[in-house]
Amino acid sequence: MLTDKNPTHNVLIIGAYGLIGHGVSMRLIADGYSVTGLGRNVQTARRVLAGVPWIERDMRMLCGEDSWDAILDEFSTVVNCSGALQDGPDDDLEAIHHHAVTALAKACKAKDVALIQISAVGATTDASTHFLASKGRGDASIRALMGKWHIFRPGLVLASNAYGGTTLLRMLAAFLGFQPLATPNAKIQTVALDHVADAVAAAIKGELPYGFEADLVESETHTLREIIAQIRNWLGFRPARFEFVVPAFGVAVVSKLADALSRFGWRSPMRSTSVKVLSEGVCGTPTDLSKFGLSPPRSLKQTLSNFPVGAQDRLFARMALLFPIILFCLSLFWLTSGIIGVVRLKEAAKVLQSVGWSAGLAMTSVLFWAVVDIAVGVAFAFRKSAKMACWAAVGVSVFYLFASTFTVPSLWADPLGPLVKVVPAIVLALVARATLDTR
Repeated sequence: MLTDKNPTHNVLIIGAYGLIGHGVSMRLIADGYSVTGLGRNVQTARRVLAGVPWIERDMRMLCGEDSWDAILDEFSTVVNCSGALQDGPDDDLEAIHHHAVTALAKACKAKDVALIQISAVGATTDASTHFLASKGRGDASIRALMGKWHIFRPGLVLASNAYGGTTLLRMLAAFLGFQPLATPNAKIQTVALDHVADAVAAAIKGELPYGFEADLVESETHTLREIIAQIRNWLGFRPARFEFVVPAFGVAVVSKLADALSRFGWRSPMRSTSVKVLSEGVCGTPTDLSKFGLSPPRSLKQTLSNFPVGAQDRLFARMALLFPIILFCLSLFWLTSGIIGVVRLKEAAKVLQSVGWSAGLAMTSVLFWAVVDIAVGVAFAFRKSAKMACWAAVGVSVFYLFASTFTVPSLWADPLGPLVKVVPAIVLALVARATLDTR
């Protein structure tokens, strides 16, 4: 283990709070390196990797070589673990994967800083998806512009925790009784996160020569059907009684819906890029690293057997499956409540008039709170405002209960239970808030 404070042991990890970035960071910290993270959400970063210094930057804003100059002064190595699946309001693949990486490579060469690029299997300049093609263009820039580089292309990365595509696998495995599958025969090769971290650590230590690149994948190839079945077994769920293969048009509809939701900030793993990459296969050519002292990637079965699993993992998988339904129901509930209040304004106002309110005051109050309900429902639909919507839903619901108790207490005895039903709505909003933290 390294113990000194030599500047050559300072490592900058871009995207250090992502699945791969977190694993690499933890490994390098354990090896004694001084790790600094770079990301655009420092609040999330500090929650995921507490105690690590952070530089708050957005890769989309780092497409000029001079934008990296001041950042790189204190580091001997940069590990780029950043990436995005698809263009969206917060993501620009060409900027993140190509232009920013090109600028980074130029700056690293000028300052004699080593660069380790975490790419993806299938990343080539002529790949069929923008995701892989933009990754390929970034890799090509690194090869062309500098000499102190390594490029690693992992397959489907598995870890004891989950994010993005690995969350999707656990969600699919959490279905009770039956197993829905899209592209069940898609070919996939996996790799354990710690093997990726091992390769990065070996590169930093000088055990791998500069200009070295490798596909980090296991030797076996699996179908999606086989992977889901093994994950079900690993999680401790019962085998599915039957399988339902989603037809192509159904997959297309779901992916288009996921693409539409991305405009609201939701990064669903079912977006069209993910589906296309999966259908074409996540496969590479295993690189023999044994001559450098590294063990070959473990098989899928071996990888899963090395991960501890407990009730919390089963709960996570089931909550991840239920979360979209919970959010949809909350949004629909509040929107419907508000719209009904507007449409049936006079009828709703009569409830307040019956306890002595004037017609004008009663209608104004009903209209105001109907608009509040609609605003809460709309806020649930957007990723950036969903957390605020949860707290607003709880606060407004509690206000309704107290206000109704003092103004129209008879509603507690209403046979339809309008006030009683508010209580589970409060609980559901709290559940949604707890589930919104994805990292």
